Amino acid sequence: MKKKRKKFFLILFFSLFLLLTEGCSNGQKIELMFSMDFRGDEVFRIDKISCRLPEIMVYLTNIQNKYEEVYGSQIWEQDLGGISIGDRLKEMMIARAAQIKVMVLLAREKDLALNEEEERLASKAGDVYFGSLNEEEIKKMGVNKGLLVQMYKEYALANKVYKELTKEINPEISDDEARTISVKHILIKTYTLDENGQKVEYTEEQKEKAYEKIKEVKRKADSGTEFEELMEEYNEDKKGSYAFGKGTMDPTFEEAAFNLDRGEISEIVTTPYGYHLIQCTSTFDRNETDANKVKIVEERRKEAFSEEYDAFASELATNLNEKLWASITMTSTENVGTMDFFDVYDEIFGP
Repeated sequence: MKKKRKKFFLILFFSLFLLLTEGCSNGQKIELMFSMDFRGDEVFRIDKISCRLPEIMVYLTNIQNKYEEVYGSQIWEQDLGGISIGDRLKEMMIARAAQIKVMVLLAREKDLALNEEEERLASKAGDVYFGSLNEEEIKKMGVNKGLLVQMYKEYALANKVYKELTKEINPEISDDEARTISVKHILIKTYTLDENGQKVEYTEEQKEKAYEKIKEVKRKADSGTEFEELMEEYNEDKKGSYAFGKGTMDPTFEEAAFNLDRGEISEIVTTPYGYHLIQCTSTFDRNETDANKVKIVEERRKEAFSEEYDAFASELATNLNEKLWASITMTSTENVGTMDFFDVYDEIFGP
């Protein structure tokens, strides 16, 4: 179970790591085509803009050190669904770099540029981060202060494009639209997992036994047995409580839950996971509802942005220096522990 949780965390982290500040990288994935026409340390080219090896090394080295601080250097050989974690990290970092470059091109298309203050902040970020590096780190990444300043400028410009193209999205979300409720529930499963973690449906006979069990739980709940006591005895879900808004749970489960009054227990609810009994513990969670408002607004921004981003990105010529890219490996180097590239940006530019 511990190994599965660790693997799930890694998958989740990789998916989240692609998001730029304010979510501006949520557009179409850039497919890099192979080419032999490259100059020096050019890793890839998108239209007329290039990404050099030191830029990739900044991204890789920073996230590599964050991981090794928690898991140790042996993590890179571990398998993640047929690919090593090290190779998956490489894929994610080149995707992130490519998305930033596309955003820079889109900024040019829209005649957007950094203002004087933003230029100053990018220069400050470059100074601060370069000043934090030791000689070994500078050598491994192959960077100088000028390159780091340019990277911060491009990162800031990418975020500026996102904000500019989503500024018309209405941030006002009603309490009803974002309403989040809290429930407790009891699940009797109608499936199991095979040795590969794949879902295997119960037979009809097994499902009938599961249904008889949930009916027994329902009878006890109706006769006054405390719901928490029944949860401890019967619940087959790893969680017993959920807080959620509309459109986030299984539709059947969600409909039943949102129609309950506080303290009320549902009839038996059937979902692809099995049979449920749901008890509403709160029909309105203020903190969760406010958090859901932020989530809804951000999702709308991403959807609006992606529509324009995807159309723009699909027309770009992209090429990858396959030989150079294949030569990059995840290796630990003594005295190379830098991991603050994006933290420096957040601290200097702010929210």
